[in-house]
Amino acid sequence: MKVYGIPNCNTVKKAITWLTDNGFSYEFHDFKKNGITEDKLKQWCDLFGWETVLNKKGTTWRKLSPEAQSSVIDQDSAIAVMIANTSAIKRPVIEVDGKPVLISFNEEAYSATLK
Repeated sequence: MKVYGIPNCNTVKKAITWLTDNGFSYEFHDFKKNGITEDKLKQWCDLFGWETVLNKKGTTWRKLSPEAQSSVIDQDSAIAVMIANTSAIKRPVIEVDGKPVLISFNEEAYSATLK
């Protein structure tokens, strides 16, 4: 299992606590430090939808210029913004055996999907 996110994010912390408390081992990928590939973002967007993967509720999105925000009109433009601003990616993303299975944190969804 691989957890993608940034360590100081409260939602990531909740997910990691849940995984640890429920006996799951995982590898953590800090995309603030290690970046994220366009192919990986495309895979997530294809599964979850770019509107879900791009976190428009976060501080990073709100700090973008109106021009940058209005330039996001489709998956390709959303991916470009997320590569340039990794904190604009909804997090965490959980992968099992290289396949994305969960995004963000919801205890019921984690229980249903991972147990």
